[in-house]
Formats: sequence, structure tokens, C-alpha cells
Amino acid sequence: MRILFAMDKKDYAGCTHEYVRHSARGIIIRDGKVAMVHSRKYDYYKFPGGGIEKGEDPVQAMIRETREEAGLIVRPETVREYGCVPRRQRSETDETECFVQDNFYYICQAEDASAGQQLDAYEADEGFSLVFVDPAEAIAKNRSAVKSDFSRTMLEREARVLEMLTEEGFFRSETECGQEKNG
Repeated sequence: MRILFAMDKKDYAGCTHEYVRHSARGIIIRDGKVAMVHSRKYDYYKFPGGGIEKGEDPVQAMIRETREEAGLIVRPETVREYGCVPRRQRSETDETECFVQDNFYYICQAEDASAGQQLDAYEADEGFSLVFVDPAEAIAKNRSAVKSDFSRTMLEREARVLEMLTEEGFFRSETECGQEKNG
């Protein structure tokens, strides 16, 4: 899988151990908008997805997490790799610990019908809800959201992935795609 960009704070020189928690996230685009999980409490957007559990591969984790967080049922036959964002930084809760995470992104499609969300306590507390949002709006919101440094890294990661998708033409309308083919 290609590396989209790396997020490395290089602030872990004194760390004596690592905490590794890889994640997988779904990119679902419909009508020029992208499926995002919106936090009503903190007013930011994130791609549906989350931690990969022991014995789970990244695609399985993305499908499970997308269903739990967003209520979207991913069609497995549509899943394709987009890229990975490796992250490395000192833990915010333990100055001797280095947090290591590979964030795997997959482009996919979901069923039109949705299932109910299955939120854990912190997700419910944040008021996670599924929205299809214009990528420019999500980028602007994430860059202006007020959160801790740890969360700021996550918000910037999501904004940068949205920028890459935009630059690579994933949000062009059907009309633009047709004009490009005909012109």
C-alpha cells in the first residue's frame, strides 16, 4: 500500500516502549460528497473506521468499524486500497511511551440501506453521526476545530487525506467526468 504522507512528531527520544494501535478507515463517496462521522460535541469530521483488533485484517476492521460508527454496510467486493498514513509520537498520557499507528484507508461503496450505529461510550458521548459532506467543508471545519494536540493530529490527518482525494479528482461530478472524456 502506498504511503500517502507520514505524521512523525519526532518527540519520543526518551521513550522506553511503544504502544501500537493500527487503524483502518473507509472512504465512501456519493454525488461529490464523502461519508464522514461528525462529532456533535466537538464539531469535527473523521472518516468512519477505527482500531484493528487482534486477529483482524485491515479490511475486516474497516468494514466492521464503518458499520459500527456510521451504520454503513460496506460492499466487500468494492473495497480497494487508497493508502496509508503512518503516525509516530510520544504518548500524551505516558512520557515514556511512543504511540505508533498505521492508518489504512480504503475506497469502497456501501449499501443504500443502512444499519443502526453501535457506538461505544466515548463515541456516544461525542454524538457521532453519519453525514455526507462536501470535502472542502470538512477540511475547513477540521482545521478550525478546538481540540487537544492528540486530536489535532487526527483532524489534520483527515484534512490532508481529503485534500489528496480532491487533488486526485475523486470528487468530480458526473458532468465533469463526461466532459473530460468527450473533450
